[in-house]
Amino acid sequence: MPLSDTACKNAKPQNKPYKLQDEKGMYLLVNPNGSKYFRYNYRFNGKRKTLALGIYPTTSLKEAREKRNTAKKQIDGGIDPNENKKVVKQSKAESAANSFEVIANEWYERKMPDKSEPHKKRVIGLFHRDLFPYLGSKPITDIKAVELLSALRRIEARNAIETAHRALQICGQVFRYAVATGRIERDITPDLRGSLMQAKAGHFSAVTEPKQAAELLRAIDSYTGTFVVRSALQLAPLVFVRPGELRQAEWEHIDLEAKEWRYLVTKTKTDHIVPLSSQAVKILTDLQPLTGNGRFVFPSARTPNGSRALSDVALLAALRRMGIGKEEMTVHGFRALARTVLDEVLGFRPDFIEHQLAHAVKDPNGRAYNRTAHLPERRKMMQSWADYLDGLKAGASIIPFKKTG
Repeated sequence: MPLSDTACKNAKPQNKPYKLQDEKGMYLLVNPNGSKYFRYNYRFNGKRKTLALGIYPTTSLKEAREKRNTAKKQIDGGIDPNENKKVVKQSKAESAANSFEVIANEWYERKMPDKSEPHKKRVIGLFHRDLFPYLGSKPITDIKAVELLSALRRIEARNAIETAHRALQICGQVFRYAVATGRIERDITPDLRGSLMQAKAGHFSAVTEPKQAAELLRAIDSYTGTFVVRSALQLAPLVFVRPGELRQAEWEHIDLEAKEWRYLVTKTKTDHIVPLSSQAVKILTDLQPLTGNGRFVFPSARTPNGSRALSDVALLAALRRMGIGKEEMTVHGFRALARTVLDEVLGFRPDFIEHQLAHAVKDPNGRAYNRTAHLPERRKMMQSWADYLDGLKAGASIIPFKKTG
C-alpha cells in the first residue's frame, strides 16, 4: 500500500532505523532520534543507488513523489539523478559566486576605501535600496540591458532622475570590474545610453545680485528654527566652504583666539585654513557654550551628546522652510556667491579666491601651493567679505569696485 501523510506523521521512532515503503522504490526512513527522510532506490548502469528526496515534514509526501518521478524520467533519459543533483548544486554555487551582489560588494571593497564617508554611504545605500532587490541574486552574466533598465525605471518613478543616472554610472563601474576580472565579456551599460529621462542641467543655484543676497541674509538672521541650524546658516556665507565641511566642523579644529579653522579637505585630501572674520568668531563664540563640550560644532538634534553632525539635508530644509526655493539658492551656492562678488565687486585676486575655495592652485613652476599661501592677504579678504555682507544686510549703498583681474 502507498504511504499516506497520516502514516508519515504518526510514524514513531524505534531502537533501530526502519522503512515505511511507498511505491516505485520510494520509502520513508525513520531514525531512532525521530528524524524522517524520504529516499528513492534505483538502479543505474547495473548499480543500485539511493537518492535523497528531502526531510519530512519540510518536504511533504506529495513533493517527495514529484522529485521521485522527475528522477525516474532522468534515469529513462540516461541521466543519473545523483550526478545531476551534484551538477545542479555546483552550478548554483557558481552562479551565487558570480551574482551581481557578490561582484558589486567586491568592487565596493576594492574601489571605495579612499572615498569620503558620505560618498560611500550613498553608494552602498543605492545598492541595497535600488539595485540588489531586483538584480542582486542574478548571475551577472545573465543580466540583460532591459532588466537593468527596469531597475533604473523604478528609481525614475519616484522622480529621482539624478539618482537613476548615478545608479547607471555605478553599475557601469561594476560591470567593467566584472569584465576586468574575467566574469563577463562586455559592459552592457552603454546599451542604455539615452534611455533615461534627462536630468536638468545646471550648476548649484546661487544668488549673485546684491539685493537678492541682502534679502537672503536678512531671512537667515530671522530664522526661527533651532539656534544650531541658524548659526550654521549664518556662518555658511562667511566661510563659503562645502556644505559637508560646514556640517562636520569640529571644535578641535577651530582656534577662536587665532581666528582660524584648520581641517582636511576630504575631496582633495589636502589641509586647508579658513581665516575667521570677527563676525564668524562671534557666531562661534555664542554657539560654544551650547555645543562646545561635544565633538561637532553643529551637532544633530537627535544626538544631545554631540556625537553626530547635522544631517546633509538639515540646512537645505531650513532654507526651504524660509520660503527659499531650490531655484534661488542652495547651501553650496554661497561658494558661487563669494567667488562672484570677491572677484567682480571687491576686486580680490582670483588666485586668493581659489585658495580660499580650497581649489587646486599651482605656482608658476607647476607646484601646488601649501595651505599657508597668501594667508595674510586671505585674512584681509575674509574680513572685507564679512563687512560687505554686513553692509548688504544693513541696506547700505555698496559702491562696486572695478574688477582688478
